[in-house]
Amino acid sequence: MEEELRQEIAELRIELKQKDSTIETLATKLRAYEAMEKTKEPMTGLNLPMMDKHRSLDNRDIAKFSRQIILPEFRVKSQKILKGSSVLIVGCGGLGCPAAVYLAGAGVGRIGLVDYDTVELSNLHRQILHTQTRIGELKCVSVATALAELNPESEYVPISAALTSDNAQQLVKQFDIVLDCSDNVATRYLLNDACVMCDRPLVSGSALRWEGQLTVYNLNGGPTYRCLYPTPPPPSAVTNCSDGGVLGVVPGVIGVLQGLETIKILTQGSSSLGGKLLLFDALEAKFRMVKLRNRNPDVALVDRLIDYVQFCGSGATDKEQGISILDKQLRISVTELDEMRRSSEMSCLLVDVRSDTEFEMGAIEGSTNIPLDSLQANVDKHLADLTGKFAAGETQEKCTEIVFICRRGNDSQRACALVAEYLKDNVIKVGVRDVVGGLQSWASKVDDAFPIY
Repeated sequence: MEEELRQEIAELRIELKQKDSTIETLATKLRAYEAMEKTKEPMTGLNLPMMDKHRSLDNRDIAKFSRQIILPEFRVKSQKILKGSSVLIVGCGGLGCPAAVYLAGAGVGRIGLVDYDTVELSNLHRQILHTQTRIGELKCVSVATALAELNPESEYVPISAALTSDNAQQLVKQFDIVLDCSDNVATRYLLNDACVMCDRPLVSGSALRWEGQLTVYNLNGGPTYRCLYPTPPPPSAVTNCSDGGVLGVVPGVIGVLQGLETIKILTQGSSSLGGKLLLFDALEAKFRMVKLRNRNPDVALVDRLIDYVQFCGSGATDKEQGISILDKQLRISVTELDEMRRSSEMSCLLVDVRSDTEFEMGAIEGSTNIPLDSLQANVDKHLADLTGKFAAGETQEKCTEIVFICRRGNDSQRACALVAEYLKDNVIKVGVRDVVGGLQSWASKVDDAFPIY
């Protein structure tokens, strides 16, 4: 009887510990949402209290941060500076997560977290502060929750809003330093100009495929983003992680280095990357430093914020924007494609213009893979092969057209337009159309077993 009682007490203690852990997790999440509630009218109505720049360290601080305080180059004075400092992180993704976790771990007193997106399954391989259980939550709240679990003494300000010309300056001026952890050109120009106008350093990182870049703009009279790029690149030349891919470790490396340079700027007033660009090649495990041209006063000076979406010709988001370049009669829905495939009288030649690696991830049975870049570079060859199938009678009797499909319905339009122009005067009369919404629409409306990425 006594043994059973001891066993029951032990089990109750374990259960109580689990309940306490659950309560603490919920309390942390509540604090994050309450902090976000204060920023309901983000940036236009956000007025954070001034940070105390002379905050003292208590015994808990000394115990927690002793391993860095003991460094001769760091000391107590640097820890006090971090405790009284504020950092704004724009983008709570692959770059923002590792930067945020090390800044919170180092003891930065206030961290602002700007992101209006929600956590998705495809984020988790690189956006390391989000979890399976937080899929669907706001990214800024998810990160704030994780940071509060690591260092509850610091303040976290989740801001679920898009950064715009109307609110950027109001927000930036309330923080000591800004980290650009975004993934689009419009936000980069906007942040640069806002930091110049507010005289704030901008620690800028980027990562794509196997490569990363890092530099610091607007520090001690150094160059700005506009000094390097006075005019934005054409939208067609810009690739994001969703389309180009990225190995999760790459933004992790760059994000950690963003955190490092931020700490050095806050505590020492300087950075190894002011006026320099760090290039990281993950395949070769190599770092290379490039000296940047000096600040150009003619382009660095900014006196107002503009419409950056119009300036860049692309949206302030890393998600692919839909295009519409074809007439309606050249487009079919996924349900129409499904009907054509099922009907012996209405067959078509289905050409998938995604990359070969994407094609390997999943494809509609019977489709032919011709990547768009290959089609554009060798249109004569590919069209000769395709139209040759019709001329040789290799296709079914009623098959009189080529239907292009891609991931979301953008590249298929480009392929369709290209081939339609090429076939205008061709003796082989072949129709061309594309599939609206691409394979994502196919997965949601026709085949829910088809992989989405």
